Amino acid sequence: MSIQFKGLPTEAVHALQRGAPDAYGRTPERRISDGDGVPCRHCMKDVAAGDAFLILAYRPFPELQPYAETGPIFLHADECERAEQADTLPEMLKSSDYIVRGYGKDDRIVYGSGRVVPTGDIVARAETLFERDDIAYIHVRSARNNCYQCRIDRA
Repeated sequence: MSIQFKGLPTEAVHALQRGAPDAYGRTPERRISDGDGVPCRHCMKDVAAGDAFLILAYRPFPELQPYAETGPIFLHADECERAEQADTLPEMLKSSDYIVRGYGKDDRIVYGSGRVVPTGDIVARAETLFERDDIAYIHVRSARNNCYQCRIDRA
């Protein structure tokens, strides 16, 4: 099975970079990166030391519902190129492990699909989850803080 890691959609990211409100209706906060642990969810690379970035509330679901988790993410403050959709781990995934969790077509968690997975096993875990008909897509989230990292779809 082939999979694709996907960064956030460019149109939505550019709107946020231009000052559009985040998931809580607030203007994204602007900060300067120290170069440590500031992964942009659009280009899926770390924001370099000295570069500006945004902190904002993001909800990777189309509408509000009980399973529509909202949380903090980082983006480059200036426009960056969206990461190419690929079947290999994004550059920004540098922690030792992540939560890998499946969602159904109704955008709700598929119970029993979530697991903390060593980073090197994410691709294999995603391929295993996609063998199930009830998994429409997968989120990769921080194992420590549950922050959204990226989405995985079937290729």
